[in-house]
Amino acid sequence: MSRTEPRTEAHTEADRLMRICNACRYCEGLCAVFPAMERRRTFGDGDLNLLANLCHQCGACYYDCQYAPPHEFAVNVPRTLSQVRTRSYQDYTWPRVLAPVFARNGLWIALVTGLAVAAFIAGFMAVADPGVLFSVQTGEGAFYRIMPHNAMALLFGGAFLYAILAIVMGLLAFWRDIGAAGEVPTAGSLWQAVRDAATLRYLDGGGVGCMNEDERPDDTRRHWHHWAFYGFVLCFASTSSATVLHYLLDWQAPYPWYSVPVVLGTVGGIGIVVGPAMLARAKFSRDTAMADTERYGMDTAFLASLFLVGVTGLLLLFLRATPAMGMLLAIHLGFVFAFFITMPYGKFVHGTYRFAALVRHAMERRAGFHPAAESQARAGPTTVPYGSKP
Repeated sequence: MSRTEPRTEAHTEADRLMRICNACRYCEGLCAVFPAMERRRTFGDGDLNLLANLCHQCGACYYDCQYAPPHEFAVNVPRTLSQVRTRSYQDYTWPRVLAPVFARNGLWIALVTGLAVAAFIAGFMAVADPGVLFSVQTGEGAFYRIMPHNAMALLFGGAFLYAILAIVMGLLAFWRDIGAAGEVPTAGSLWQAVRDAATLRYLDGGGVGCMNEDERPDDTRRHWHHWAFYGFVLCFASTSSATVLHYLLDWQAPYPWYSVPVVLGTVGGIGIVVGPAMLARAKFSRDTAMADTERYGMDTAFLASLFLVGVTGLLLLFLRATPAMGMLLAIHLGFVFAFFITMPYGKFVHGTYRFAALVRHAMERRAGFHPAAESQARAGPTTVPYGSKP
């Protein structure tokens, strides 16, 4: 993040709120945000970006806060940190010239997806024999009669490697900005972060669940996040196992129903259909008072991308022995290609930054810091300071 850029309104507001929360500390047991906040006496933009990416927006602190609106302090941590978090995706974009993509994320992803699908369909029709494209293709290597394997591997391998490079470069910038430059996480810190991320530990509102439509907590958002996340992991495992079968065993797709790639892909496909659909439903039924409604375009575009990849993949699986296979393959590959290209510039990155924030949080905890000892050593007032909004 460029230090020459003026501080954003969201960062200024987050700074004000963190100073109030640091004096109050009522919510320190709810999630990782507040213990990490207590380690800091001042809040630079990097500190606020770390706290924002630690926030899972469970909403517990909003409903527990005695200074939430309509109080004059107007403390709304979930919405403010959501705004900071969204801005952080843009701040760490690589290459920087593509940073404005985040400002119009939903439209951009829709355009890229539409163009990718159209290009694949047009390309297949131009290159493939229509007799092959619209006829039944079965047996080993059926997919590659529509699109050669080497062309598929080169195109998608290149798109995937570019996405990984862009995400890694953004993560390195984030890691430097949160004050961890030159630090190497210990095995214990990494393992703690993996456990916290895998279980979505901080999406439970301090143990009672998320606040969604109202102040009554439940665990539905965490469950649907699990469906989406582990569905994606299983789909990735399916593709990886298919790669092993192809290159090591010379066994070409499509594979039988009982094979490892098909079983993993089927279960994973169901996950990335059900999970995003239910998350979208939960998103639009949440209390808008604590939501960053300007981010809905980004969230919706990401959920829609996952959903469409899953739906077209399952349709291709079930209809692969019919004349519809050629067109379904083109449509599915178009959605997958668009997903890869937009990965570094959409909501997908929230998982990578959040994991890095969890690693940093675990490193700080293991460094021996104790909030109570720091609190006793601090000088200054112990009452909540009044601060008007800038």
